[in-house]
Amino acid sequence: MNKQILLVDMQSFYASIEKSDNPHLKRKPVIVSGDPERRSGVVLAACPLAKQYGVKNAERLWEAQQKCPEATVVRPRMQRYLEVSCQITDLLERFTDLVEPYSIDEQFLDVTASQTLFGNSLTIAQNLQADILAKTGVYARVGIGPNKVLAKMACDHFAKKSANGIFYLSWTNLKKDLWPLPIGKMFGVGHRMEHHFLKLGIRQIGHLATFPLSKLKKRWGINGHLLWLTANGIDHSPVTLNTHDRQKAIGHHMTLPRDYEDWHEIRVVLLELSEEVARRTRRKQYRGSTVTVTVRGASFDFPTGFNRQTQLPHVTNDGWTIFQTACQLFQSHWDRLPIRSIGVTLSQLQSASSLQLDLFNADTIVKQEQLNQALDMLLNKYGPASIIRASSLTRAGQAFERAEKIGGHYK
Repeated sequence: MNKQILLVDMQSFYASIEKSDNPHLKRKPVIVSGDPERRSGVVLAACPLAKQYGVKNAERLWEAQQKCPEATVVRPRMQRYLEVSCQITDLLERFTDLVEPYSIDEQFLDVTASQTLFGNSLTIAQNLQADILAKTGVYARVGIGPNKVLAKMACDHFAKKSANGIFYLSWTNLKKDLWPLPIGKMFGVGHRMEHHFLKLGIRQIGHLATFPLSKLKKRWGINGHLLWLTANGIDHSPVTLNTHDRQKAIGHHMTLPRDYEDWHEIRVVLLELSEEVARRTRRKQYRGSTVTVTVRGASFDFPTGFNRQTQLPHVTNDGWTIFQTACQLFQSHWDRLPIRSIGVTLSQLQSASSLQLDLFNADTIVKQEQLNQALDMLLNKYGPASIIRASSLTRAGQAFERAEKIGGHYK
């Protein structure tokens, strides 16, 4: 039996929730955006009415307001969005136990074995669509396919444009519907890869599907092979419940409320970010050995910045260790120009269940472990801003502001 995989995507998720919770916004264009006073004024979601004016996700708020001056701008409520996302997961699990969250507003389902109970995949898609709308007020689009990659592209390119919000993409209609699309539309192809493909004369997905595999593997190795498989609708990855159990990296990135140009102020933010990364790493019971610092300059006209990483001599989940390494990276690569955003990431993660002690520094390491455990207990009980560094009380500090947010956005 061919597998029946669904990708359920919530239309304008954040904006739809705001409209559902506030009926007076129902017939108005709505934009969900960060706080422009803190330079986080980027469109996170725009409802279909706003999109009719040309408003796009990820564009700056002032640009969106020029296109749609009458739009109602709503500050994001991430806690509410997470609650609705979990509610939708519960609804989907009524149809199958194989539900895999792909993002906050997208989830995969394997309904192959559910068809004897709930009808074919199209019937299931229609029923779960109706359930989600009735329970949450959010309209869902559904892509259906024999595997995850075809379900994803069915949703992204066809279900969102179809009258009923559902589309089935299989190997039988692959050549007719998918292959004529521009190569940049294919899942897994970014701007850089699109540029490389265009130089090779690969302009459509079908061109890649029929391109000699040996040449793709010679130039791009495994990635070239993977993209060729995607173009041909081949994907063996199962819908799994533990997709997010094993992380490759843990990081935090923030847009600063103003341009930072003084090292002593930048140092404060680096320390806050490093300790946030360390706490999350400890909470997930990992240690990491690679620290990465990402910086974007203040100028839009002449972009500057860097992304650099270094290997630690030992794995760690200690904030001060991460911070010291981040400082060295930053000072080595900073061009001394003002910066607009900064991030710290810890990668090469491994289980924290064991730790190789330094023969000459064992006592210090054990004491630091105990101190971190005590701090984590207090922060978990009293909140992320209950204990802070004195430097966070300065003008540069962002600890209190970030404590009010989830994923960089207001709760």
